[in-house]
Amino acid sequence: MMEKLMFIETGMGIDVHGQNITKAAIRAVKNAIHFNSMPGIRSVLPGNSLDNMVVNVKLAVPCDKEKLDIDAVKEALPFGKVTVEVMDGGMLTTSGIVLEEKGDKNDLMYVVVASVEVGY
Repeated sequence: MMEKLMFIETGMGIDVHGQNITKAAIRAVKNAIHFNSMPGIRSVLPGNSLDNMVVNVKLAVPCDKEKLDIDAVKEALPFGKVTVEVMDGGMLTTSGIVLEEKGDKNDLMYVVVASVEVGY
């Protein structure tokens, strides 16, 4: 449970070949946090500790929810107590080509959208 919401960052991740929903989700989370810096966050966290930061991740995924590796998604975040909520969304679209050497089972790209909430 988050007492104080400080930041919301959003991102998108795609697995173009291989149809791996976890790979797309991790890319979405990294896209959300990649261009951000929170230099003052420690000063407002209880005990001035990054261990007290709460990070809520919301993932909109188009399919294969049962194959999503939540622990791998959590590992993409360097600090905080992380929770992950998965919902319907995202997109399936064609890559225009099947590359068996890349692990493709079909020509679909998996697109995942992420919202990363940071607070305490």
